[in-house]
Amino acid sequence: MKIFLLTLLIGIVAGVVDVLPMIKMKVDKYSTLSAFVYYLIVPFVIFGINWFGDLWWLRGGIVSILMATPVIILVAKEDKKSPIAMTVMSIVLGSIIGVVGHYLNLM
Repeated sequence: MKIFLLTLLIGIVAGVVDVLPMIKMKVDKYSTLSAFVYYLIVPFVIFGINWFGDLWWLRGGIVSILMATPVIILVAKEDKKSPIAMTVMSIVLGSIIGVVGHYLNLM
C-alpha cells in the first residue's frame, strides 16, 4: 500500500507541475485534465517496466515520451507549437519521475 500511495503522490506532483502553466495560459479544461491524468498514470507504468537494466535513469524519459507520442501527433494537427512543449515536458518530467522512483526504491 505504501508503494501505491508514493507512486500516486509522485503522479499528483508531476501532474500539478505540468498543469500549472496550462492553467496560467488558460488552456482548455479538457486538455488540462488530460495532461493531469496522464502524469497521474505514467509513474505506475514507469515503475512497472523493467527496461534498460543499469541504465535505469533512461527509463522514465523514454517510457513517458513513448506514451505521449499518440497525443503529441493529434495535437500537432491543430497547433504547431504545443508538440514541442509537450515533448520536452514529457521527457523532463518522465526522467524526474524515474529518478525519484529509483531513489525511493519504487522500481
